[in-house]
Amino acid sequence: MNHPCYICGLGSSVPSRVLTNADLEKMVETSDEWITTRTGIKERHILDDDANGSDCGVEAARAALSEAGLAPEDVTHLFVATCTPEHLSPSTSCVIAGKLGISASSGRMGRVMCMDFNAACTGFVYGLELARATLALHPEAVVLLVACESLSRRTNFTDRATCVLFGDAAGAVVLRSSCEKPLWKVADVSCAADGSLRELIQIGGGTDARIKVGDSIGPEWFVSMQGMAVFKHAVRNMAEESLGLLERNGMGFEDVDLFIPHQANLRIIKAVGERLGLGEDKVFANVQHYGNTSAATLPLAMADARKSGRLEPGQKVLLTSFGSGMTWGSALLA
Repeated sequence: MNHPCYICGLGSSVPSRVLTNADLEKMVETSDEWITTRTGIKERHILDDDANGSDCGVEAARAALSEAGLAPEDVTHLFVATCTPEHLSPSTSCVIAGKLGISASSGRMGRVMCMDFNAACTGFVYGLELARATLALHPEAVVLLVACESLSRRTNFTDRATCVLFGDAAGAVVLRSSCEKPLWKVADVSCAADGSLRELIQIGGGTDARIKVGDSIGPEWFVSMQGMAVFKHAVRNMAEESLGLLERNGMGFEDVDLFIPHQANLRIIKAVGERLGLGEDKVFANVQHYGNTSAATLPLAMADARKSGRLEPGQKVLLTSFGSGMTWGSALLA
């Protein structure tokens, strides 16, 4: 049985500090032409030194809750998709809950469940599946899904192959089994992973680092990527997963109003669109303004598409993403 799951509120947030290609030219051997030709990225937003990703997460969450007509204390489940948590413990979800004023005694059920999970850039799609499962078990639940990334804190700004790619951002949605004015129904979700490809994208700094007090930090602390291999797997897996999801629902790409893929690289976005036979009028891209913000790219793109008039409530929307692990997945909104 397909239990109902609706997006009732959407929010996004980016830091105010902008790092342009011209700024990067002063930091590493690169150029605006080199970056733009290979990635399509012109600028990205970077956290100030006195801020953390949870601050963006809180702002995005408040916007989503406001649109849903809810207060923080109405939340029963707070899930945070991130591959750049502020701490190994406590979870970023608990940090965001604390900043929102959510506590065990404040919730409508007298409790709130907080959980981080890491599916890298596919985190938002994985989170939609978690929300669907939660609402199937607890139809009365109010799920707040936040995708929150601080990739600048794990970017090596001496490595021109990776430092031009990433930015910081957060996006959030409120999901319920019913609401008066839903934005979209989460009609279906499909997720996958292949751990044999785990070395293609890595971010160090976990317990495998075996760091002791006084040790220096090397490049293994930061994001590394095998670009050509990632490109190949990303294009193939996002296209095949999207096609399979539509076929499962008796749909074709002509039925889709807007296709929003992971915003990692404009060349990847165009390659996936071409493989699926979609014209540019059906493909949304905002990677030029933000770079790759990992799990936050999809809700951030949804919010931008909506502001620009490209996306409206009730439209059929196809989301797809890929990330470290490797993970990938697609979601159909209607």
